Amino acid sequence: KAAIEPCWYLPGVAKRFGVTEDRLRNLLFRETNGMYPELLTRTDLHMFLPPIGGLTIYIFGDVESISDPSKKLAVRVHDECNGSDVFASDICTCRPFLHYGIEVAIETAQQGGAGVIVYFRKEGRALGEVTKYLVYNARKRQEGGDKASEYFNCTQKVAGVMDSRFQALMPDCLHWLGITKIDKFVSMSNMKYDAITESGIEIIERIPIPAHLVPKDAQVEITAKVYEGYDGGSVYKVSKDDLEATTGRSGNDFGVDGEKPAN
Repeated sequence: KAAIEPCWYLPGVAKRFGVTEDRLRNLLFRETNGMYPELLTRTDLHMFLPPIGGLTIYIFGDVESISDPSKKLAVRVHDECNGSDVFASDICTCRPFLHYGIEVAIETAQQGGAGVIVYFRKEGRALGEVTKYLVYNARKRQEGGDKASEYFNCTQKVAGVMDSRFQALMPDCLHWLGITKIDKFVSMSNMKYDAITESGIEIIERIPIPAHLVPKDAQVEITAKVYEGYDGGSVYKVSKDDLEATTGRSGNDFGVDGEKPAN
């Protein structure tokens, strides 16, 4: 495995995106909700430690096979979810999808290829765990309870933005490994897929999480994501009616505010 801490040289990042450094600084300041005023007040500082944490790369099989396009390669790019990954919360698909990605990586290595799991410290879409739990509370306590139709709106209302993960730079670690082709990409995220393919890496097959691995309360998440464009392959098809009908546990189910749990 390899541990990496990202550090952005702002003039270089601005050049990659075809914008001025001043424009990049303003966008980063805005998209991080003003958490880093030095982006605007210290223009003499060109290095920026992005609020996305570090990352760990786990490699299964022969390391040399990773950069050999003649060998099969399975990859999952996973963003940290402490509540699910460590404590097995069933409100999301993070833990089962991570475990499934590891299984696919190991199987591919056993078949003569290799597998890679990239674990980013981007808790709560890089908005942080406090913000994520505020969103969870908003979802569960809103009128009508947790529902797929309001999944993304709750994050927007609480955090002001829906996502701060800056996926465009995510593939850098894959290029560092020498990866040019991914045979099995264990992810449904279009943002990750687009970022990787637009960086020049070919993806042969996209693999969604098997339906039987999705926890009951995570149906809200998977339904909302597929409806908004996540790639469900032949496994998931979501209509407007499905979106409106899919609900999760509400505050009443937990006895919130002194109420008795529903039967």
